[in-house]
Amino acid sequence: MSDTVFHISNLGVWYGEKHALKDVTVDIPIHAITACIGPSGCGKSTFLRELDRMNDLVDGCRHDGSIELNGQDIFEDIDVLELRRRVGMVFQRPNPFPMSIFDNVAYGPRLYGLRNRDRLMDLVEQSLRQASLWDEVRDRLKESAFALSGGQQQRLCIARTLAVKPEVILMDEPTSALDPIATSNIERLMTELKKDYTIVVVTHNMQQASRISDQTCFFLLDGQRTGYLVEHGPTEELFFRPKDKRTEDYLSGRFG
Repeated sequence: MSDTVFHISNLGVWYGEKHALKDVTVDIPIHAITACIGPSGCGKSTFLRELDRMNDLVDGCRHDGSIELNGQDIFEDIDVLELRRRVGMVFQRPNPFPMSIFDNVAYGPRLYGLRNRDRLMDLVEQSLRQASLWDEVRDRLKESAFALSGGQQQRLCIARTLAVKPEVILMDEPTSALDPIATSNIERLMTELKKDYTIVVVTHNMQQASRISDQTCFFLLDGQRTGYLVEHGPTEELFFRPKDKRTEDYLSGRFG
């Protein structure tokens, strides 16, 4: 089996006339956490949203280059609904649906055709356990998801993603709206989940990237305000032995 989940080659993205991202080529390794870092506006979130085609929802957005998920072209070979089952997204701010805790987690499996109540119950419990939330909500499954704390809501959103059995979990600054304790819980959860899933996370927190990621991708902006990938590699090497002076300058705070 290949040790690469995504193979991205010469990826470029435009929003209308705005060239947001250019010539990104990188492989995303399986069962690892890949962190995307760089200054605001450098295309990190655009890159992340290309991986599950969420940019398709933006009027005027187009791309060139290719993205393969386990050898399949995500734009040609995979239906977009199937892609978003296989590649889940956790957003910057917790976004539980206005329904019960149980129904939040069961939403995806129901959407994909699962109706058996006992199987749904087993899947909801399994997903909440994987998200380290079951013990906190097992007696509250009928309560509104909005009754949970911010950190609990984010773990609920992770459980909702896990319930459809994805291969990859995308996370767009998943702890930026959380307090330090909740952030620590999410980081610990991510390191546990990589045993079974591949995780790609956008973060502005350099300490977080160095703590939890196995690979790091560093993005910057050129003179036309277009994002591009400067370098990528094992996190320890990129942080402590960067190959590019721009990476060293960014990590040391000399610019960006």
